[in-house]
Amino acid sequence: MKIIFLVTVALFFVLTPAYGALSDATGLVNRLDVKTGGYSFEVESVSNFDVLNFEFNEDEKKLTLYIKSSLENNLGELIIPRDFLGGNFTFYLNDQEYFPQIKTNDKISFITLTFTGSGDNTLDIFGTTYLSGLIEITPKDVPSPNLTSPVDYGPLYLIILLLLVGGFTCVIIFIIKRRKSKMP
Repeated sequence: MKIIFLVTVALFFVLTPAYGALSDATGLVNRLDVKTGGYSFEVESVSNFDVLNFEFNEDEKKLTLYIKSSLENNLGELIIPRDFLGGNFTFYLNDQEYFPQIKTNDKISFITLTFTGSGDNTLDIFGTTYLSGLIEITPKDVPSPNLTSPVDYGPLYLIILLLLVGGFTCVIIFIIKRRKSKMP
């Protein structure tokens, strides 16, 4: 009887979480590596929606996020490095101007997004500064790798190794002969 009671209680704790609904505040982490101007920047998103893809247009200073949501009420946070994209931001959610909460410091812009609508959404983020404090690196600015062939020390290492092994062998033989000669 006790076993049936314990199994029932155990099943309650196992089945309830397995079939419970996910919270609207569940956080999916997306790390977007934006490569531009010879640099690589990480834009981080923690949200209850998924960022499927992104595009960056350096001429317009525009970062576009392609969002897929299965929930009606969406909540997310973006962390954008200020040396990548900064200044005064303008946002468009599905081609309509959008006003999220923005907090900034010297290094990042922290943006809190709250909006409704499940399915596919597009978020356009326009900045007024791009590569702030950085100089754009073009392919001609990147030093070419050293294409000279390295010196081959293979035979030299082999000779040194053979000399070391021979020297140790001679020392061991000398020690063994000396011990044998001391024995009565």
